[in-house]
Amino acid sequence: MPDTTASTFRALHQGSELLLLPNVWDAGSARLFESLGARAIATTSAGIAWALGYPDGDVLPIDQLVATVQAITGVIRVPLTVDAEGGYSDDPATVGENVARLLSEGAVGINLEDGSGPPELLAAKIEHVKQASARRGFEVFVNARTDVFLRGLVPPERRVEETLARAARYQQAGADGLFVPGATNAADLQALTRGTPLPVNAMARPDLPSVPELQRLGVRRLSAGSAIAQAIWGRAGALATAFLREGHSAALFEEASSYPSLNGLMTRR
Repeated sequence: MPDTTASTFRALHQGSELLLLPNVWDAGSARLFESLGARAIATTSAGIAWALGYPDGDVLPIDQLVATVQAITGVIRVPLTVDAEGGYSDDPATVGENVARLLSEGAVGINLEDGSGPPELLAAKIEHVKQASARRGFEVFVNARTDVFLRGLVPPERRVEETLARAARYQQAGADGLFVPGATNAADLQALTRGTPLPVNAMARPDLPSVPELQRLGVRRLSAGSAIAQAIWGRAGALATAFLREGHSAALFEEASSYPSLNGLMTRR
């Protein structure tokens, strides 16, 4: 992937508008969301895993993820950032090699998460990923995800402090962004954006502030996460349940995209 695309993705975090990322799970969803105006495409690890019959949580074989990334980059023109979970290994060098394979298929951004592991481990993984990127002649955008809020790793009154301490560690290792899923309170979000120079990424939640409010709070990126994929699975399950019980056809066509429109979307590359 040309460095201009990597630079384009980096610049999207510095503009006047919040970067909205409706996370995809395959090439078709990526093509659809790009056609709807997405300025960049992000994957959801959960969505990809479910689409391939695996649970989320560093279980997906790296070969399957590489193949999915290859398929996605083959049908889109905007930058792609990949949710690589924990890098599919606890060995930082192996994580660097895994991410290098994703970069070779055209990814220009990566999410790496600490989960319940020590911050030192994620920092080491980030360092190896940056080295792998440098060997390919461009600087990958590493979005360091910390699960302090999402997993409740510390008491509520210490969440902001712990998150910012990890942010500083990850930035020193080379991180370019900070992803804090589970942070929804306006005061917490503002404290986070003021406490780190890294662009802060929030994740969609029912109680998340509006986009104008997020911009006022200093948030630079908003991800749908697995929410769209979950909604699709829920809708598909409801339709299939009704069809299997009653065999009725009408509901299958409510709010459905037409065959010609979908086929045309996949034809026009």
